Amino acid sequence: MLITHDTRCALDTVVDLVNTVPEDESALDGLPDVTALEEFVGAHEISDVGVLSELDLSAVRKIRGRFAAVFAAPDARAAAGLINDLVAAAGTTPRLTDHDGYDWHIHYFAPGASVADHLAADCGMALAFFVVAGEQERLRRCEAPDCRRAFVDLSRNRSRRYCDSRTCGNRLHVAAYRARRKEAAG
Repeated sequence: MLITHDTRCALDTVVDLVNTVPEDESALDGLPDVTALEEFVGAHEISDVGVLSELDLSAVRKIRGRFAAVFAAPDARAAAGLINDLVAAAGTTPRLTDHDGYDWHIHYFAPGASVADHLAADCGMALAFFVVAGEQERLRRCEAPDCRRAFVDLSRNRSRRYCDSRTCGNRLHVAAYRARRKEAAG
């Protein structure tokens, strides 16, 4: 599956956005305030968003939950319905642009759109490409029992199981190794 630079950036953005959702009531929200949203926007080089406010924060948190539902969708039809709703509500206006030193690419958000509509349109379309390509199962959650972070499995054989092989994957492999050693020792 060919993934363009702008699609990859949108995928990274939506994964990072979904992963700001607190995993349980005791965890902190990854977007606690407007300053955190501004830092998120800056870190992901999201253009054309203007001055952010509490209304923007609230709207982004709302679509964040809707994106999380896409990663939990049981099949392509359910994911497509969720994505269609997100993109339609954003009022998409596809247009070619070559701003900030990047070559030609497509923005799906309307000029002057809110940051939430911007994310819904661009990230929604990036996820839509996976559904269209029959690759919806690549939109996953970490299989580690104590981690449910979202990720996009871009491995050649669709075998990635953990959000990060150096943390979750390694931790589980070490635990399995120790359990085998303990059992062998009797």
